[in-house]
Amino acid sequence: MPVPMLELAPQNVSVKEQILQGLAGIIDRSSFILGTNVKALEEELAAYSGAASAIGMSSGTDALLVALMALGVGPGDEVIIPTFTFFATAGVVARTGATPVFIDLDPVTFNATGALVEAAITPRTKAIMPVHLFGQLAEMPAIMAVAAKHGIPVIEDACQSLGAKGWGKSAGQFGELTGCSFYPTKNLGAFGDAGMTLVRDDAALAARVRRLRVHGMEPVYVHHEIGMNGRMDEFQALVLRAKLPLLEGWHAGRRRHAQWYLERLQGVPQEQMALPLEAVPDGRHIYNQFTIRVKGGRRDALQAHLKALGIGCAVYYPICLHEQPCFKDLGYRNGQLPESERAAQEVLSLPVYPEMTEAMREEVAQGLLSFFSNAG
Repeated sequence: MPVPMLELAPQNVSVKEQILQGLAGIIDRSSFILGTNVKALEEELAAYSGAASAIGMSSGTDALLVALMALGVGPGDEVIIPTFTFFATAGVVARTGATPVFIDLDPVTFNATGALVEAAITPRTKAIMPVHLFGQLAEMPAIMAVAAKHGIPVIEDACQSLGAKGWGKSAGQFGELTGCSFYPTKNLGAFGDAGMTLVRDDAALAARVRRLRVHGMEPVYVHHEIGMNGRMDEFQALVLRAKLPLLEGWHAGRRRHAQWYLERLQGVPQEQMALPLEAVPDGRHIYNQFTIRVKGGRRDALQAHLKALGIGCAVYYPICLHEQPCFKDLGYRNGQLPESERAAQEVLSLPVYPEMTEAMREEVAQGLLSFFSNAG
């Protein structure tokens, strides 16, 4: 049977009537931006994440950008980020006029470590922005210890990991600020672009983020600084509020599928394929992606094999950020960040969305096993 990489319709049908009823209320009130739904969502997500404040933003990208702006990052500054992640992490740094400083990854988790961060610190380092890639936390206690040692603030990029846990905390409870994305394909997805900036415990910093998202304005028509138009609209907040009570169940569904894959695919030799590993103490990987590593230069062949069988799969990400044409002037060379470059050649993500059936999982497993058995 065909197995799509992701199927959003079943999830959205489950909240359709609630959203339609709420939309009628939005139309009746004719309040479309930063209204009652946005305010309520901010309160609900602050409670869910454990952060003191949550500020609704127009996208995950803007949630990260406003965090950098709130910390005063600008020209002449450096921000340490991983090179193996989605482009927005580097794009927002460049948009402030600062320089992204790319670091390598832990080959087991695909995430940054304290040692990698510390090796990249210079007198110009203004912020550290680790990414919790694919739904698992980066090595946050070690990263926070390095940051404290050097007096550098940390912004968590949790755009793929709202609800991920480790070391007795959740995403959003480590760094001074955290950016979240609600792009439709995320575990908690809107019906368009939306995001959230979490502020761990600093009321003044939260107030600045709120001001920056409305052009630096407070009160109306008084602009203290040049901000941005980063406002969340009421409809996206309505959708997210309808979905939020279901999020824990969706996380659990993804984790069940992931555990099934981990058991079913144990027979594939490690020299051919590496399965993802949950490596965080007291952790919870929420599997925004279930990402395997295909060894021996055979990733593209496996992807073609699965697609021929009607099985969806995707490569996140085929090109590291330091290799992107727009960052050519930064002077990075091929081989400088070898683990990241190797990951870009080996990773392949498989379907893991919560509405998958047992038969669909088995179809994916059979596709993989048939490929590797023929390879043997």
